[in-house]
Amino acid sequence: MRIEMDDGVGLVAEVSGAGAPLLLVHGFGGAKEDFADQVGRLAEHATVVVFDHRGHGASDHPTGTAAYSLDRLTADTLGIADHLGFEQFRLLGHSMGGMVARRVVLGHPERVDALVLMDTGAGPPPTLDPATVDLGAEIARTDGMGVLKVVQDEVSPLGTPAHERLLATRPGYREFGERKWAALSRDMWIALATELVRQPDQLEALRAVRCPTLVIVGEQDEVFLDASRAMAATIPGATLVVVPDAGHSPQFENPEAWFAAVERFLAAHAAVA
Repeated sequence: MRIEMDDGVGLVAEVSGAGAPLLLVHGFGGAKEDFADQVGRLAEHATVVVFDHRGHGASDHPTGTAAYSLDRLTADTLGIADHLGFEQFRLLGHSMGGMVARRVVLGHPERVDALVLMDTGAGPPPTLDPATVDLGAEIARTDGMGVLKVVQDEVSPLGTPAHERLLATRPGYREFGERKWAALSRDMWIALATELVRQPDQLEALRAVRCPTLVIVGEQDEVFLDASRAMAATIPGATLVVVPDAGHSPQFENPEAWFAAVERFLAAHAAVA
């Protein structure tokens, strides 16, 4: 379905299953299909919602960098929930999606029944240099996204042995990544990449989170491993799960371990539909 936001931008969402609402929010450069392997099983006990952020996948790609910000993605996530009539919901955010989820729970704690922060952090990714990201934005602006992809593939900031293994062994996975890249807005990449590395650190603010929280991260995800540990130590009562033999996308790289941890957490904190 296409859901129109308050600024007229349409987001494409898919709703599966029945039961308490569960929103799955993908990361920077991702797509709703990042959860496709898991939606069916999760939907056995929940109303599962996935959607493409603006500037990603099948959703609208508004022109101009002013159309994109973390605050705007936060408003979009709440807009999806509002359109579907969800006053409260469980929320899982991956990478940048986790940063959006963090903003949702800090700004609207009454809306979130339970929270999963997946391969994400409380502030700027610690290993990403703003000057390098600015260079990437300039390449996108002047030379285009094709040239930027060549450069990014060389640097591979989130590359891990688990990711390389998946590329080598899962048929179609490399092409899946290429399709996601081809569907990205250049203005989105410029605006959000440069904001991600300059966003305020909200680690101390996370002490105010009161909903049940799972922090889950791949053991090879060096960008977010320490950040995940810090969030789990800060959020009252939070549970930390480090997924073995996985990197930045454990739902693909070690799906059974990832699903077991997420399902166990959600079952323990099942909301009333």
